[in-house]
Amino acid sequence: MPRTVCLRELAHGRTGDKGNRSNISVIARRRAHWDALVAQVTEEAVARALAHRRPSRVTRYLLPRLAAMNFVIDDVLDGGVNDALNLDAHGKALAFLVLDLPIDLPDHP
Repeated sequence: MPRTVCLRELAHGRTGDKGNRSNISVIARRRAHWDALVAQVTEEAVARALAHRRPSRVTRYLLPRLAAMNFVIDDVLDGGVNDALNLDAHGKALAFLVLDLPIDLPDHP
């Protein structure tokens, strides 16, 4: 029977920012989960996870040799570090929202 886990059980994340753009890297803890992550941690899934921040675009870059992916998310930091009034102007907590995504793992006997 397949099971569902939070992405944070299968990967860790790192964030960065430049202006009003955030990037979030998702790095698989085990290469065995890479195919499931590629299939389910999509631009659309990340956009839904961050919908309350109203990103204008989410672009995913795959790094298969590292079992990692990087998302570039535009217009998500309320104008950027110098302009934003929110408590997380750098967007460091955004990775935690992405790491909450549910991931369906296939059956393993």
